[in-house]
Amino acid sequence: MLDTGCWMLDARNQKPESRIQKPESRIQKPVSRNQYLETSIQYNSQISYLEPMEAAARPEEKHFQSSAIVRDFVIGMSDGLTVPFALAAGLSGAVDSTPIIITAGLAEIAAGSIAMGLGGYLAGRTEIEHYETEEKREYNEIVNLHEVEIAETKEIFAAYGLDDPTQEKIAREMAKHPKKWVDFMMRFELGLEKPDKHRARQSAMVIGLSYVLGGIVPLSAYFFTDSPHVGLVYSSIITIICLIVFGLIKSKFTGQPLFKGALRVTMVGIAAAGAAFIIAKLIS
Repeated sequence: MLDTGCWMLDARNQKPESRIQKPESRIQKPVSRNQYLETSIQYNSQISYLEPMEAAARPEEKHFQSSAIVRDFVIGMSDGLTVPFALAAGLSGAVDSTPIIITAGLAEIAAGSIAMGLGGYLAGRTEIEHYETEEKREYNEIVNLHEVEIAETKEIFAAYGLDDPTQEKIAREMAKHPKKWVDFMMRFELGLEKPDKHRARQSAMVIGLSYVLGGIVPLSAYFFTDSPHVGLVYSSIITIICLIVFGLIKSKFTGQPLFKGALRVTMVGIAAAGAAFIIAKLIS
């Protein structure tokens, strides 16, 4: 009894906090940001790897979407900078009158822009008509040559490493949706993308206007001098600077090395102008 009473007395005399046992396993140690991210990735990969990524967590993909417009602009601008520049350089070596050079240059810009724009329009219309013709042929084939088209569809998937049962299943399922099936065959069998119905007019406008814009640059130097040779010097400086800037912009948009793209465009313009100047000198 004495021992029991002493034990109870000692228990009552203990401080409350001394009787509280805090398990160390519950005390969370601070973790670094990398450890937190690593743990989160492991957790998410175990329970939600099939769920679609949230918009905030989805990595941003950067793709250039206006390649057709840039292509037309490059065609018009590059020709506009080089052809009138070469013409003016050639005339500077053959005549001593800047009005003649300006008149010939403006006539060339007008004719060149019309011809280039018309070429862009015809190319755009040809692309649309070719796609429509092949699309009609594909619709006819999936009806009249159904099994042949099934076999061709399976061949496409076979090239990607799918086994025969999977090829058969996908091809038969795709055949239930004729429009999607035709779109698939147009893209993966024929390698054709559906062109924009406004592509022809857009191409003509972009090429024509960019040609005029590029052509005015080398010709503008002759507006402020009476000497063709002085005008040629100024025109060369202005045009080379514009070619470098144009090459840099083109390379930036198309994802090419900046220096390489600028050098290529500049050298083409210089070579064209130099050849025209030498030929004009030899003829005169």
